[in-house]
Amino acid sequence: MNKLSMLFIFLFTFSWCNISHTANSLPVEPEFGRDSSGHSQAAGSYYQALDIWKTAEDINKWAATSFIYDKARAIKLSSNQRSKNQGISIYNPSDFFEIKAGICVDLARFGVETLRKIDPNSDPKYLMIKFDPIEINGNTFQLHWLVSFKRDGMKYFFGDSNRPGYIAGPYIDTQAFVDEYEQYRGRKIVAFRELESYKKQRKSKKLKKSQFNNF
Repeated sequence: MNKLSMLFIFLFTFSWCNISHTANSLPVEPEFGRDSSGHSQAAGSYYQALDIWKTAEDINKWAATSFIYDKARAIKLSSNQRSKNQGISIYNPSDFFEIKAGICVDLARFGVETLRKIDPNSDPKYLMIKFDPIEINGNTFQLHWLVSFKRDGMKYFFGDSNRPGYIAGPYIDTQAFVDEYEQYRGRKIVAFRELESYKKQRKSKKLKKSQFNNF
């Protein structure tokens, strides 16, 4: 076997391993591990944290050093499994502070509700993104949650389970962020909304019946 053939086999095997790994990875797993070198302001409990933390950056540092993505929970709350697991609730912030593990909506709830307590003027909201659905091992993934907030007339976004510890911004509006985020994730975004709550809302008559039918 000549060197060229051996090189071809190596490259094919390497590429196949990478494709297989990607296919078995969940679409919102963190792109990097926890940053243990970071220095979030120490707090022994969530209520102590509320006395210490002042800005989104403080919440963000904690997420960078503490957040663990829970794959099993993500599968149970995937679009086609959620109805079977209706007893699973989204962690409240104090519980999440202790557990430190969850999925995108857990981290987003922690970010929104905590920021509302320490910096209400920043107008924190949930950003719900709806991707084209992707199926992994029989589980369908489509929705993703982040946190939006305002500062000096500009929009910022954080609490992203795909990149905890990262604050995106400033942006002139949410559409500008979504356009960039679509490129970053490499997945088509079919809809998005900024919401006051992560809980399912009753559809407005102004909304199309087919829009946002899976959250």
